[in-house]
Order: sequence, then C-alpha cells, then structure tokens
Amino acid sequence: MSNFKHLDVDILKKFNQPGPRYTSYPTAPVFSDKFTAADFEREIVATNAEAAPTDLSLYFHFPYCDTLCYFCGCNMMVTQKREQIAEYNRYLKKEIDRIVPLISTARKVEQMHWGGGTPTYLFPDEIRDIGGYIKERFDFSEDIEASVEIDPRGLTKDHLQALRDAGFNRTSFGVQDFNLKVQEAVNRVQSEELTRQTVAWARELGFQSVNLDLIYGLPHQTLDSFAETVEKVAELSPDRIAVFNYAHVPWLKKHQVMIKAEDLPTPDARLQILKMTIEKLMAAGYEYIGMDHFAKPTDELAVAQRNGTLYRNFQGYSTKAGCDVYAFGLSAISQFQNIYAQNLKRLPDYYKRIGRDEPATSVGYRMTEDDHIRKETIMRLMCSLEIDKRAIEKQFGIDFEDYFAADIPKLDVFIADGLLENDADKIRVIGSGILVIRNIAMCFDAYLEKMMKEKPVFSKTV
Repeated sequence: MSNFKHLDVDILKKFNQPGPRYTSYPTAPVFSDKFTAADFEREIVATNAEAAPTDLSLYFHFPYCDTLCYFCGCNMMVTQKREQIAEYNRYLKKEIDRIVPLISTARKVEQMHWGGGTPTYLFPDEIRDIGGYIKERFDFSEDIEASVEIDPRGLTKDHLQALRDAGFNRTSFGVQDFNLKVQEAVNRVQSEELTRQTVAWARELGFQSVNLDLIYGLPHQTLDSFAETVEKVAELSPDRIAVFNYAHVPWLKKHQVMIKAEDLPTPDARLQILKMTIEKLMAAGYEYIGMDHFAKPTDELAVAQRNGTLYRNFQGYSTKAGCDVYAFGLSAISQFQNIYAQNLKRLPDYYKRIGRDEPATSVGYRMTEDDHIRKETIMRLMCSLEIDKRAIEKQFGIDFEDYFAADIPKLDVFIADGLLENDADKIRVIGSGILVIRNIAMCFDAYLEKMMKEKPVFSKTV
C-alpha cells in the first residue's frame, strides 16, 4: 500500500523523461518478426499439454469508431459502413475457431476484456452475437472479472444490457474532460449529463465496478477548468478512476497534428494539474494505486495491493495474476508465461492470414531467464511498491545484490531524494516515489539504454 502523502512538483520535473509503462517486460519494442505464427501455435499446444495449465484471460480488440478523437493513441479506424464492422466480426469468429480447439477444455476464463477502438460502436444485437459466440466456446469462471471500454456517446441502455447478457460485470467509461472548449479541440464532445446517465444505467443494471478515464495535458486545459472536471468525477463516485497523461506523439500518430502544440498546457502547468488531481482524488477518499490509477479503499485493486497480490498486464493493473492472456483481433497481444505474440496491425494482412487458417501473429518474443527475473522484479515494484530481495532470490536461485550489481547504483539518485529505501532485505518506494515509479523500474530494464538511443518510442513518464 502506498505511503504517499503529498506531491513534490520539483521531483516530477526532475524525473520527467521518456520511459515505458511496463504493461509487459520486455516491452513491445523488443518484439520481433523472428517469432512467427508457427512459434505461437507450438507454444499454445505445449502449454495446453501441461498437467495443470493455468486459467485464461481473454482480450478482444474492436478497432472501429464512429469519429476520431484527436488525442487517440490506439489502433483504430473510423467507419460509417456497418458492413465493415460485420465483416470484422466474422473474421474475429474465424480466429476464435482457429485457436479454441488447441486450448485445454480444463481451463476456465477468469478474466475478459474488450478494448478498441470502441466496443460499444457495435449494435446491441452484435454485442449479444459475438458475446454469445465467445461464451459458447470458453468455460467462464463464476467469479470472472469481465470489463469493457465504453464510449457514452451514442450509447443506449440496451447496449449495456447486451454487455451484461454477454457476461460483463465491469465498465470503463471515457470522460477525458468535461470542459466544452477542451472537448471541441480534441473532437470529442460529451456532455456531463450523458456521462451521468451512463453511470446511472451501469449501476442500475448491476455492473460491479465503474471506472472513469480522464486525460490531463489536453489543449486549453487549465488548472481551474480541470479541477472542475475532477470534482464532478469524484461526485459521481466511481469505484476506480484512471488519469492518463496525454502523449503528444504526432510522429507516431499522424492525426495528432490536428492538436496544435501551442494550445497544450506548458510542462509546468501539466505538473500543477497532475498535483491538483492527485490531491483532490485522495481528499475524496481514493487510494493512489500507482501510475495513473486510483481506487476506493474497498475496491479489489486497493485490497490486492495491500495483500501483495496485485498484478500488471496489457490491460493495466489486475487482480488476476498468473493467467495466460489469449488475445484476438487486430494488433492484440497474447501473453503466456514464456512468450508474447502480437497480431498483425493492418486489416488486409489480418484478413489474409485468418483466411489462410493460420494464427494472425505478426511479431512476438520468447523470454530468457534474465527476462523472467527482471520482469518479476519490475512487477513487484510497480504493484507492491517494494521488492523483497529474499523472495526474488528464493524464486530464481540468485544472489540479488550480485545479480543486479550494475543496476542497484542507479537507484542512488532516488534514495538521495527520499523516494526510495534500500536495506538488506527490501527496496521500498516511499513518499513521492510512487509518482516516478516508472523511472525507478527503468533502472532494472536491460534493454532500455539501447532502445532509447535508436529511436523515440516512449512518451514522457509524467
């Protein structure tokens, strides 16, 4: 559990540099086309032949949206042609049918997530159709954690009912900012009333958890204007709140040129907005989990962090550790104990591969023993805010100080600033250290220095 009490803006300024989000280790830029579809299929067969295979986490990517949000960093496409969506769903079913026979029937689905794009751009009947298709082919656990990303714009109550019918019990709504000037600048106009209605419907229909997403650093945002949004969101009392940093990377996402750099808050203003946001949410009773995430003390994320069982994968923070992630659809990333496999990112390529009755893998990676050691070390730091050296030594048969002899000195700058403690048994994040958790994790990343030299692939950490 975080011992964070106050925010030091100077600390944020000092450590605000590009860095990974560590939804995986190694991070996605390390993935290579040397890992093929055949390699992925062999790994599926091998892991399902094990005596006691782990449970499953499923991810489905729905890339289509009604309109383009200029801040978007996702793999998405805008269409008004419903036949394109229907075609994509057909190929998604084909991919499911290609993979499911390889999976042991003894495995239960503990977690499911639909992301995008906009999953709720599907019509309610389409949600019921693809949702039913998935439920027929997988064995869902009774206490499944099933979440879906929702755009309140264009949403009907029947959309939410269809999601409940498909087995969903958690929702995540995009809000970003309630200020109209900001909304117009990013091409996402969504009234406060609409958001309130959507939250009310979700609660009425029995969704166990409601998460609201905010973004700071958008054009025309000010400290005062975003404070109003934060206060209104806190009033809605969602179970979780995610507050993301807008990454302005027009060299990676061409449509972001629609956002004028001169309209963005200055770096100092961004930090002040972040400071205010954290302080207001904590004053409203939310616990700061780390990175971008806040949760009520009774929420499973907060409980898992206190218990030391919090986990992190491509869906962010999770309470379902140890599951193999089977990901379907365009650009989706599967994650097993020893491998990562990402699907093709271009629709024609994806359709062609699925049409040939082959896995849609584009790139992937097989982990080394060093990767496993560093992944667990970074995971514990990100999730538990401490590294138990003895536990790492016992798990991997290493001497922690010897193994990380080249990395531990990198922690000194954080220790000197009162952000970290390093004693004989543990490395602990303290005080404002939680704000620069990504920077601390970077000290244990064996690939980062080479990646940073080659090309700019990461957004800034704050």
